[in-house]
This record gives sequence, C-alpha cells and structure tokens, in this order.
Amino acid sequence: MRQKTREIKDFAEIIEVMKRCDVCRLALNNDGYPYILPLNFGMHVENGKITLIFHSATEGYKLELIKKDNRASFEMDCSHKLQYFEEKGYCTMAYESVIGRGRIRILDEEQKLEALQKLMNHYHPGGNAYFDPAAVTRTVVYVLEVEEVTGKRKNPK
Repeated sequence: MRQKTREIKDFAEIIEVMKRCDVCRLALNNDGYPYILPLNFGMHVENGKITLIFHSATEGYKLELIKKDNRASFEMDCSHKLQYFEEKGYCTMAYESVIGRGRIRILDEEQKLEALQKLMNHYHPGGNAYFDPAAVTRTVVYVLEVEEVTGKRKNPK
C-alpha cells in the first residue's frame, strides 16, 4: 500500500467496514481477463477467518467460470464523501474500502439455508428476515473463503 497512513491494520476494524458495505464486487478469471460483477453478500467471521456468502441462479456464466477456476478477488467500499475545495481547484473523495482474495466453494444442500440466512442478516441485521424456503432448491449458494484481506480509509478533510 503506497500511503501507509491510510491502511486499516486492525482486523476488527476491517470487519466493521465490511459490515457497512452493501455491494461486494467479485472478480473471476475469464481466460486471461478479469470478469467482475457486483453482488449482494453475507459474511461469516470465525477465529479470524472471513467467509463471504453469495447466491445465484443454478446456471449461468459466473458459475461456469467458478467451476473452471475457483480463485477470486473481491472489493467493497463505502462511506463515500466527495470533497471539493473550489478555492484550491482541488477535488477528492473520502472512503473506506476492503479488498482481498481467496477461493470459492459451492455449498451443498444442507449448508445453503444457514448461509442464506447470514446473507439476509447482512441487510436486515438482527431481524432474522423471512425468505421463501422454496427458493432454496433453485438457488446456488457459494462462499469465498478469504485468504488475504486489506483495508484502506481516506478520512474527510
């Protein structure tokens, strides 16, 4: 990281930034080019290990890519605040962001329901939001087991 003063080093603080984000951009390998897509996500943290949770239809291009190569990178950001200093002719953006990488694993039927509940809890904290259990059978649930993660913050001036 070029500007070390912006690095978020505390693991718990990185997790708090991730909780504030509402979109995770997942980058998959596509024959030499990254294939990136914005996704809703859930998260599970246990013993210093982060697992990101995603879902999709049972077929599609993203699943084809995952089956060919399960390595992936991710990025999420939040707390954006555009700052314009007209007198200086200077514009900048305050933000918080997290990037990382890991490997994707598709969950089996027994693991899907609990994972989907964690995904729902990201958007409805503490609410145990209802979702139609009939959708579970026609949904693929997969997790990114994070191997590396870094956080960065640029505070407002």
